[in-house]
Amino acid sequence: MHRARKRFGQNFLQDNGIIYSIVALINPGSDMHVIEIGPGLGALTLPLLNNLDHLDLLEIDRDLVAFWNEKSLEGLTVIEGDALKFDFLAWAQNRADKQGLCKVVGNLPYNISSPLLFHLVAAASHIDEQVFMLQAEVVERMVAKAGGSDFSRLSVMLQARYDMELVLEVPPEAFDPQPKVNSAVVRMIPRRDFALSNAQWSSLEKVVAAAFSQRRKMLRTNLSAFADRLSLTETELKARAQDISVDRYIEWAKVLAS
Repeated sequence: MHRARKRFGQNFLQDNGIIYSIVALINPGSDMHVIEIGPGLGALTLPLLNNLDHLDLLEIDRDLVAFWNEKSLEGLTVIEGDALKFDFLAWAQNRADKQGLCKVVGNLPYNISSPLLFHLVAAASHIDEQVFMLQAEVVERMVAKAGGSDFSRLSVMLQARYDMELVLEVPPEAFDPQPKVNSAVVRMIPRRDFALSNAQWSSLEKVVAAAFSQRRKMLRTNLSAFADRLSLTETELKARAQDISVDRYIEWAKVLAS
Protein backbone atom coordinates (compact mmCIF):
# COMPACT_ATOMS: atom_id res chain seq x y z
CA MET A 1 0.00 0.00 0.00
CA HIS A 2 1.34 3.43 -0.91
CA ARG A 3 2.04 5.68 2.06
CA ALA A 4 1.47 9.42 1.82
CA ARG A 5 4.72 11.35 1.44
CA LYS A 6 5.22 14.54 3.34
CA ARG A 7 7.65 16.02 0.80
CA PHE A 8 4.94 15.86 -1.88
CA GLY A 9 2.30 17.24 0.50
CA GLN A 10 0.21 14.08 0.10
CA ASN A 11 -3.06 13.68 2.02
CA PHE A 12 -5.42 11.15 0.46
CA LEU A 13 -9.14 11.90 0.34
CA GLN A 14 -11.28 9.05 1.69
CA ASP A 15 -14.71 10.49 2.60
CA ASN A 16 -17.20 9.08 0.06
CA GLY A 17 -19.73 11.87 0.60
CA ILE A 18 -17.11 14.55 -0.14
CA ILE A 19 -15.81 12.55 -3.13
CA TYR A 20 -19.32 12.27 -4.58
CA SER A 21 -19.90 16.01 -4.11
CA ILE A 22 -16.66 16.96 -5.90
CA VAL A 23 -17.29 14.57 -8.81
CA ALA A 24 -20.84 15.94 -9.15
CA LEU A 25 -19.38 19.45 -9.20
CA ILE A 26 -16.93 18.53 -12.00
CA ASN A 27 -19.89 16.92 -13.80
CA PRO A 28 -17.78 14.67 -16.07
CA GLY A 29 -19.17 13.81 -19.51
CA SER A 30 -17.97 11.48 -22.26
CA ASP A 31 -16.73 14.27 -24.56
CA MET A 32 -14.94 16.23 -21.82
CA HIS A 33 -11.14 16.54 -21.54
CA VAL A 34 -9.92 16.40 -17.94
CA ILE A 35 -6.47 16.39 -16.40
CA GLU A 36 -6.21 15.50 -12.72
CA ILE A 37 -3.24 16.84 -10.76
CA GLY A 38 -1.97 14.43 -8.11
CA PRO A 39 -4.44 11.51 -8.30
CA GLY A 40 -3.17 9.84 -5.14
CA LEU A 41 -4.85 6.46 -4.73
CA GLY A 42 -7.76 7.38 -7.00
CA ALA A 43 -10.51 8.81 -4.79
CA LEU A 44 -11.52 11.15 -7.63
CA THR A 45 -9.79 9.30 -10.48
CA LEU A 46 -11.94 6.19 -10.61
CA PRO A 47 -15.35 7.93 -10.35
CA LEU A 48 -14.22 10.43 -13.00
CA LEU A 49 -13.00 7.69 -15.35
CA ASN A 50 -16.37 5.94 -15.07
CA ASN A 51 -17.95 8.98 -16.74
CA LEU A 52 -15.20 10.01 -19.19
CA ASP A 53 -13.90 8.49 -22.40
CA HIS A 54 -10.41 9.61 -21.44
CA LEU A 55 -8.64 11.00 -18.37
CA ASP A 56 -5.09 12.37 -18.04
CA LEU A 57 -3.26 12.06 -14.73
CA LEU A 58 -0.31 14.27 -13.80
CA GLU A 59 1.79 12.79 -10.99
CA ILE A 60 5.28 13.56 -9.67
CA ASP A 61 5.64 10.56 -7.32
CA ARG A 62 7.30 7.71 -9.28
CA ASP A 63 5.74 5.05 -7.06
CA LEU A 64 2.26 6.40 -7.79
CA VAL A 65 3.07 6.64 -11.52
CA ALA A 66 3.99 2.94 -11.40
CA PHE A 67 0.85 2.20 -9.32
CA TRP A 68 -1.39 3.71 -12.00
CA ASN A 69 0.52 2.31 -14.97
CA GLU A 70 0.23 -1.20 -13.53
CA LYS A 71 -3.55 -0.89 -13.51
CA SER A 72 -3.63 -0.50 -17.33
CA LEU A 73 -7.06 1.14 -17.16
CA GLU A 74 -8.74 1.86 -20.48
CA GLY A 75 -8.92 5.59 -21.29
CA LEU A 76 -6.27 6.54 -18.72
CA THR A 77 -3.01 8.32 -19.62
CA VAL A 78 -0.45 8.72 -16.83
CA ILE A 79 1.97 11.65 -17.20
CA GLU A 80 4.98 11.67 -14.88
CA GLY A 81 5.94 15.26 -14.15
CA ASP A 82 5.98 18.30 -11.92
CA ALA A 83 2.76 20.32 -12.13
CA LEU A 84 4.79 23.54 -11.64
CA LYS A 85 6.69 22.81 -14.88
CA PHE A 86 3.94 21.15 -16.90
CA ASP A 87 2.72 23.00 -20.02
CA PHE A 88 -1.03 23.16 -19.32
CA LEU A 89 -1.56 25.49 -22.28
CA ALA A 90 -0.11 22.96 -24.75
CA TRP A 91 -2.20 20.22 -23.13
CA ALA A 92 -5.39 22.29 -23.40
CA GLN A 93 -4.68 23.39 -26.98
CA ASN A 94 -4.13 19.77 -27.97
CA ARG A 95 -7.35 18.67 -26.30
CA ALA A 96 -9.34 21.65 -27.60
CA ASP A 97 -8.63 20.47 -31.16
CA LYS A 98 -10.75 17.41 -30.36
CA GLN A 99 -13.83 19.41 -29.24
CA GLY A 100 -15.41 19.28 -25.77
CA LEU A 101 -14.75 21.16 -22.54
CA CYS A 102 -11.27 21.23 -20.95
CA LYS A 103 -11.09 20.98 -17.17
CA VAL A 104 -8.22 20.84 -14.68
CA VAL A 105 -9.05 19.23 -11.32
CA GLY A 106 -7.28 17.93 -8.27
CA ASN A 107 -6.64 17.77 -4.57
CA LEU A 108 -3.65 20.10 -4.75
CA PRO A 109 -0.61 19.65 -2.50
CA TYR A 110 -0.76 22.51 0.00
CA ASN A 111 2.96 23.21 -0.25
CA ILE A 112 2.73 24.28 -3.93
CA SER A 113 -0.84 25.57 -4.20
CA SER A 114 -0.18 29.31 -4.68
CA PRO A 115 2.67 29.00 -7.23
CA LEU A 116 0.65 26.36 -9.09
CA LEU A 117 -2.40 28.63 -9.30
CA PHE A 118 -0.23 31.39 -10.80
CA HIS A 119 1.37 28.88 -13.19
CA LEU A 120 -2.07 27.81 -14.45
CA VAL A 121 -3.06 31.39 -15.37
CA ALA A 122 -1.00 31.05 -18.57
CA ALA A 123 -3.41 28.36 -19.80
CA ALA A 124 -6.66 30.07 -18.77
CA SER A 125 -7.51 31.09 -22.35
CA HIS A 126 -7.98 27.42 -23.29
CA ILE A 127 -9.39 25.99 -20.07
CA ASP A 128 -13.12 26.05 -19.33
CA GLU A 129 -13.03 25.28 -15.63
CA GLN A 130 -10.74 24.42 -12.72
CA VAL A 131 -11.99 22.60 -9.62
CA PHE A 132 -9.48 22.26 -6.80
CA MET A 133 -9.34 21.21 -3.19
CA LEU A 134 -6.97 23.45 -1.27
CA GLN A 135 -6.21 24.61 2.22
CA ALA A 136 -9.33 26.51 3.35
CA GLU A 137 -7.26 29.55 4.31
CA VAL A 138 -5.93 29.79 0.73
CA VAL A 139 -9.42 29.50 -0.80
CA GLU A 140 -10.70 32.20 1.56
CA ARG A 141 -7.93 34.50 0.31
CA MET A 142 -8.67 33.62 -3.31
CA VAL A 143 -12.34 34.64 -3.06
CA ALA A 144 -11.95 37.51 -0.53
CA LYS A 145 -13.50 40.88 -1.35
CA ALA A 146 -11.70 44.23 -1.23
CA GLY A 147 -11.74 45.82 2.21
CA GLY A 148 -11.33 42.58 4.14
CA SER A 149 -8.17 41.38 5.86
CA ASP A 150 -8.04 38.24 3.65
CA PHE A 151 -7.90 40.35 0.47
CA SER A 152 -4.36 39.93 -0.89
CA ARG A 153 -2.14 39.82 -3.95
CA LEU A 154 -3.51 36.31 -4.60
CA SER A 155 -7.09 37.66 -4.48
CA VAL A 156 -6.43 40.44 -6.99
CA MET A 157 -4.44 38.42 -9.53
CA LEU A 158 -6.81 35.45 -9.57
CA GLN A 159 -10.00 37.54 -9.53
CA ALA A 160 -8.64 39.55 -12.46
CA ARG A 161 -8.55 36.30 -14.47
CA TYR A 162 -11.27 34.06 -13.00
CA ASP A 163 -14.74 34.05 -11.51
CA MET A 164 -14.31 31.99 -8.35
CA GLU A 165 -16.51 30.43 -5.73
CA LEU A 166 -15.86 28.49 -2.54
CA VAL A 167 -18.27 25.60 -3.04
CA LEU A 168 -17.49 23.07 -0.31
CA GLU A 169 -15.75 22.97 3.06
CA VAL A 170 -13.84 19.79 3.91
CA PRO A 171 -12.78 18.78 7.47
CA PRO A 172 -9.41 17.14 8.24
CA GLU A 173 -11.04 13.78 9.03
CA ALA A 174 -11.98 13.40 5.33
CA PHE A 175 -8.28 12.57 4.67
CA ASP A 176 -5.68 9.99 5.52
CA PRO A 177 -3.39 11.12 7.02
CA GLN A 178 -5.40 13.96 8.52
CA PRO A 179 -3.92 17.39 7.75
CA LYS A 180 -3.66 19.92 10.57
CA VAL A 181 -5.83 22.40 8.66
CA ASN A 182 -9.30 22.61 7.13
CA SER A 183 -9.69 22.28 3.38
CA ALA A 184 -12.13 23.73 0.87
CA VAL A 185 -13.12 23.18 -2.75
CA VAL A 186 -13.01 26.13 -5.15
CA ARG A 187 -14.50 26.39 -8.62
CA MET A 188 -12.57 28.69 -11.00
CA ILE A 189 -14.03 29.73 -14.35
CA PRO A 190 -11.87 31.96 -16.59
CA ARG A 191 -13.52 35.37 -17.02
CA ARG A 192 -15.17 35.86 -20.39
CA ASP A 193 -14.58 39.61 -20.20
CA PHE A 194 -10.82 39.23 -19.69
CA ALA A 195 -9.08 41.44 -22.24
CA LEU A 196 -5.66 42.34 -20.83
CA SER A 197 -2.67 42.17 -23.17
CA ASN A 198 0.55 40.50 -22.00
CA ALA A 199 2.02 43.94 -21.28
CA GLN A 200 -1.03 44.96 -19.25
CA TRP A 201 -0.96 41.69 -17.29
CA SER A 202 2.73 42.25 -16.55
CA SER A 203 1.92 45.77 -15.32
CA LEU A 204 -0.85 44.35 -13.13
CA GLU A 205 1.63 41.94 -11.55
CA LYS A 206 4.03 44.80 -10.81
CA VAL A 207 1.55 47.28 -9.38
CA VAL A 208 -0.22 44.65 -7.23
CA ALA A 209 3.09 43.29 -5.90
CA ALA A 210 4.17 46.84 -5.00
CA ALA A 211 0.85 47.71 -3.38
CA PHE A 212 0.89 44.63 -1.14
CA SER A 213 4.66 44.72 -0.45
CA GLN A 214 4.04 46.33 2.96
CA ARG A 215 0.42 45.63 3.85
CA ARG A 216 0.21 48.07 6.74
CA LYS A 217 1.59 51.04 4.87
CA MET A 218 -0.43 53.48 2.81
CA LEU A 219 -0.35 53.38 -0.98
CA ARG A 220 1.33 56.80 -0.83
CA THR A 221 4.42 54.84 0.26
CA ASN A 222 3.96 51.50 -1.53
CA LEU A 223 3.13 53.00 -4.92
CA SER A 224 5.56 55.92 -4.76
CA ALA A 225 7.52 54.49 -7.74
CA PHE A 226 4.39 54.80 -9.89
CA ALA A 227 3.10 58.09 -8.43
CA ASP A 228 4.02 60.22 -11.45
CA ARG A 229 2.03 57.96 -13.81
CA LEU A 230 -0.95 56.97 -11.66
CA SER A 231 -3.35 59.73 -10.73
CA LEU A 232 -4.14 58.49 -7.23
CA THR A 233 -6.88 60.40 -5.45
CA GLU A 234 -6.24 61.74 -1.97
CA THR A 235 -8.40 58.89 -0.61
CA GLU A 236 -6.34 56.32 -2.51
CA LEU A 237 -3.05 57.80 -1.30
CA LYS A 238 -4.22 57.23 2.29
CA ALA A 239 -5.68 53.79 1.57
CA ARG A 240 -3.99 50.43 2.00
CA ALA A 241 -3.64 47.78 -0.70
CA GLN A 242 -6.56 45.72 0.63
CA ASP A 243 -8.95 48.67 0.23
CA ILE A 244 -8.60 48.92 -3.57
CA SER A 245 -10.93 46.98 -5.89
CA VAL A 246 -9.73 44.51 -8.52
CA ASP A 247 -11.17 46.74 -11.26
CA ARG A 248 -9.17 49.73 -10.00
CA TYR A 249 -5.95 47.70 -10.04
CA ILE A 250 -6.76 46.73 -13.63
CA GLU A 251 -7.28 50.41 -14.54
CA TRP A 252 -3.87 51.24 -13.08
CA ALA A 253 -2.26 48.37 -15.00
CA LYS A 254 -3.67 49.69 -18.28
CA VAL A 255 -2.29 53.15 -17.54
CA LEU A 256 1.16 51.77 -16.72
CA ALA A 257 1.25 49.63 -19.86
CA SER A 258 0.16 52.41 -22.22
